Amino acid sequence: MPSVAEKSTSVKSLASHFPVTLPIPTPAINSTLLSIKDVQREEDLLRNPSSFRAWWTAIHTTKESFNAQLKDERRANLPDETTKLLGPLATPLARHSLQCLTYLYEAAIAQFPGSFKLWKSYLQMRMSYVLGRQVLKKRAGGRKKLPEMKDALEEEKEDLESWEDGLDGVVGWEEWRALVATYERALMWLPNLPRLWIMYTSLFFHPMCPSVISHTHARRTFDRALRTLPPSLHARIWVRYLLWAETKGGSTTVTVYRRYLVVDPTVTEHYTSILLSPTDSVPRPLEAAKLLLSLARKASRGEYVSPEGKSPYQILGDFLDIVEQFSDEVGLDVDATVEDNEATAKAEAEASGKDGPNSAEGQLVRVDGPPSADGKPALPYDEDEDPLSLRKLNIERIVHKDGLEVYNDQAGRLWTGLSTYWIKRGEFDRAKSTFEAGIATVLTIRDFTQIFDAYAEFCESLINAMMESLENPDEEDDEDVKETEQELDVRMREFEALMDRRPFLVNDVLIRRNPNDVQEWEKRIALWGEDDEKASIFKAEIGLSDTLYVNFAKFYEEGGSSGSAEPDLDSARKILERATKVNFKAVEDLADIWCEWSEMELRHENYDEAVRVMQRAAAIPKNTKINYHDHSLPVQARLFKSLKLWSFYVDLEESIGTVESTKAVYDKIMDLKIANAQVIVNYAGFLEENQYWEDSFKVYERGTEVFTFPISFEIWNIYLSKFVKRYGGSKLERARDLFEQALEKCPPKSCKPLFLMYGQLEEDYGLAKRAMSIYERATQVVADGDKFEMYTIYIAKATANYGLPATRPIFERALEVLPDKQTAEMCLRFAALERKLGEIDRARAIYAHASQFCDPRVNPKFWQEWNNFEIETGSEDTFREMLRIKRSVQAQFNTEASYLAAQTLSAKQNGTSVQPSAAQAADPMAAAEQQAKGPAFVAAKKTALPRADGDQASSVPAMAPQQVDNAEEIHISDEEDL
Repeated sequence: MPSVAEKSTSVKSLASHFPVTLPIPTPAINSTLLSIKDVQREEDLLRNPSSFRAWWTAIHTTKESFNAQLKDERRANLPDETTKLLGPLATPLARHSLQCLTYLYEAAIAQFPGSFKLWKSYLQMRMSYVLGRQVLKKRAGGRKKLPEMKDALEEEKEDLESWEDGLDGVVGWEEWRALVATYERALMWLPNLPRLWIMYTSLFFHPMCPSVISHTHARRTFDRALRTLPPSLHARIWVRYLLWAETKGGSTTVTVYRRYLVVDPTVTEHYTSILLSPTDSVPRPLEAAKLLLSLARKASRGEYVSPEGKSPYQILGDFLDIVEQFSDEVGLDVDATVEDNEATAKAEAEASGKDGPNSAEGQLVRVDGPPSADGKPALPYDEDEDPLSLRKLNIERIVHKDGLEVYNDQAGRLWTGLSTYWIKRGEFDRAKSTFEAGIATVLTIRDFTQIFDAYAEFCESLINAMMESLENPDEEDDEDVKETEQELDVRMREFEALMDRRPFLVNDVLIRRNPNDVQEWEKRIALWGEDDEKASIFKAEIGLSDTLYVNFAKFYEEGGSSGSAEPDLDSARKILERATKVNFKAVEDLADIWCEWSEMELRHENYDEAVRVMQRAAAIPKNTKINYHDHSLPVQARLFKSLKLWSFYVDLEESIGTVESTKAVYDKIMDLKIANAQVIVNYAGFLEENQYWEDSFKVYERGTEVFTFPISFEIWNIYLSKFVKRYGGSKLERARDLFEQALEKCPPKSCKPLFLMYGQLEEDYGLAKRAMSIYERATQVVADGDKFEMYTIYIAKATANYGLPATRPIFERALEVLPDKQTAEMCLRFAALERKLGEIDRARAIYAHASQFCDPRVNPKFWQEWNNFEIETGSEDTFREMLRIKRSVQAQFNTEASYLAAQTLSAKQNGTSVQPSAAQAADPMAAAEQQAKGPAFVAAKKTALPRADGDQASSVPAMAPQQVDNAEEIHISDEEDL
């Protein structure tokens, strides 16, 4: 087994091969650099030393030659340890090729020292022999031209160079140093090219790079690059500088990142994640917390936008996560927190008492000095935002100032975070007081639920911990066990009290959110249950709504919540009296108070007192021109115009008062001009019940004068029906005048019922001629939608009074006035009338007139009726004429839009899809018979002449119809030729 000395000798023997390129190899030093084959190349280069192409061709020819030789060479006879340590320079041929290529490159650079192309090729060749074979990475997609530093770090980390089989940094130290010297020479000639600096810095990421080069020298090289290159190219250097600093860790990472954050704070969030999870050092949570706190404050002021898309609240949430995780390292303890809070409060009080404060919140304030970069005055120095300061943070003040005052909609998360901080520090009493403060201030159920659940979980975990300690009493004394048991009892009682308080706490939250929510106040009263003392005290302190006052009065009226006490009407009256002086939001609320007071008196059979209460409420002031909707006036001044109050008052008078007193109340309502149509009807109905007929009619007339259509229509309708029912035909002229007055201003859409009632009056008590004139007038006045029905009634009345022939002029006028669709229906009725009168020709003419309005595909009913009419009363000629008219009408309607609409409508009516068929009956009479589904004309069938081919002119219905191509073709038989 080889000894340590032998191993060290082996390492020395391997290191003796280096440096290969230092001093620079030349034929004078190394005679093996040139061979006989290279003489021609050397002579050409001596003859043309200024030809770049000659040098470039010679270098590449030599490089390709050595590459071919290196591929053919096998290193199977070398041990694995040697190959692993020496890498690409493990064989003599590789070392010889490096010397030859170095000689050529150095000679070319002596001629062209400023050629970037030549330097780049030379350095890449040297790196391939020292760093090993570079692993090329495939990248999908392109790269942004000017990415943000966060994205640039991720992309650069993916694209960072990697190598295989490099030269060991200990064995090949001299060769590594020679490569660094070559880079320094290149940068001496080309200092402003960022590509050379980037290639140079790639050495420092190699895993075999000597520590002397990859640490201090690397840092100084990055610094020199930043000093040399213009600021526009610094981003390319900073990306690698930050990645290199992350790989080194410790104070190097912190120092480099602090320098960069002065220039660009966008990577602060990334830096905080590095501080919390460093590679080879302890976390720095205090610095990370201060950085995130500074970012949260800047983001809330609009001075910072997170590159990760986080909102200011999310950044503050990250700060809280750090506080919860590293509570001891970040925040102050209880005593220091209390002292700091007192000092801050004192400083704020002193600052508020001075005109020109020199400090705020105990911190220095910049009174004068240069403004910030954006032109705004610089903010005062805050030690909480200084990552270099070792002073811990006052978490309570930060959560209140930067959290609860800014993000009050996220109070649940902030309070639970602060409580968790105290729990992690073992300050359970402080955590409990924090939970209580949070529950007492939140405004939403979501925040309350979040805090209460965390509070309950904390109590449960504390109780479980105490119970576990009691299960293992071996390690504790008896006194400690007793103290633990006592504390456990206290905690259990507190936990039970907390659970019992939950409904009250929820109610508190809802009341804080909306202090005017009456339902929640009532729920709070109901939570006290049968505790009348607390309920009465609580009710006496609140006075938000009329409902609360009413319920408070009922509380005394019913003898408490349980009803066990004596009813106290005097206290109830005092409560209601107090409520009448409250300036409620709406007049209706005050009216409810007076109505409830009167109802309370009625429940206790104090009828006179109930009336007196309403008389007080409905007292009319001297100035009655007050606007009911003038909210600048108190509700007490506008109460006398409350219809709700007067409605209750008049109902009370109708129930327990006299007719005269009730009429007086109704008259006051009419005089104040606050009555609606229902009040008019009720007043008139009350007078009718008491046999004051003429007075009731006067009330109706007053209502028709006050209101206009369409409201007065209902009043007229009731008035006229009541008048006709009362007097019938005894006061016919007066009734006619009333109807004329009603119809004078009645709009067309409302006058139909009045005309029908007017006509019925004339039929029952007047003249039939006047009735017909009224119906005739109605057909001209009513709305278009009611004209068809009005004509139908008119025709029916004319038929009953004068017979069927008298309806012909009415039908003719209807056909002139009605729209097309209703005209077709009216024509069918007119034709049916003529058929009854035996006027077949007139009926056929009416059908022909109506056909122009009826599409056969949309109105098959009309054509079916005409078809039946022709079958029953017509001849073959008239039937042919009907078919001709039908085809012409169908062609008239046969536009694309109407055709599709007709097909759709027919499909819906038949329940099946209708498709136009080209197969129709070959003979028109056969088609007519098939459509009519009835027998053909007997006379036409018997008198038909034979065709030339021996077929009959008409086919029997059982015969299959012949198929033709054109469904719209008009077929003319041979009879017409004869």
